[in-house]
Amino acid sequence: MTSLAIIDSGGANITSLLSAFERLDVTAELSRDAAVIRDADRVVLPGVGAAHDAMTRLREANLVDVIRGLRQPVLGVCLGMQLLCDASEEDDVDCLGIVPGVAQKLPVGDNCPVPNMGWCATRFTASHPVLRGLEQDDYFYYVHSYAVPESECTIATATHTRTFSAMLARDNFVAAQFHPERSSKAGSRILNNFLGWSP
Repeated sequence: MTSLAIIDSGGANITSLLSAFERLDVTAELSRDAAVIRDADRVVLPGVGAAHDAMTRLREANLVDVIRGLRQPVLGVCLGMQLLCDASEEDDVDCLGIVPGVAQKLPVGDNCPVPNMGWCATRFTASHPVLRGLEQDDYFYYVHSYAVPESECTIATATHTRTFSAMLARDNFVAAQFHPERSSKAGSRILNNFLGWSP
């Protein structure tokens, strides 16, 4: 049985994540305990809200270096993806610096309000084990006001007023800007693939 730790970084999506993994017959442990997180077979970094507040919580829990040092598979979700990057323009905050990139404010456009909220077609731009069994342009559920530009670590994109990174991957870290736990069968596939991924 895979042991799974969800880092307690605050945010409204944690209950949904716990339920999503329960549907996959995996009981996740919500924790800020460094030992629990280091010893887990897999780790999820969630997040909803402001990057500055989330980074403050991680620093106060002494988890910044813990997360940077993880060698098991790690999944960032929504704000958790942005926290894995170098920084965010939101409050001009330094983040974990694990994946290159800076989260930028989404511009408002015709029929493109901010936050970007709802179902968006997502295009896979690279091969990765967590994408196994998914269809090109599958729809996932997004709620965000900041996004990470495309880079060499981008494995999927979506479009608001411009194209942005929908998923990033580097070494044992993979991340999604969307909410897989709220994205029906396609999202469940992402989570299940993550559980079976061995970088």
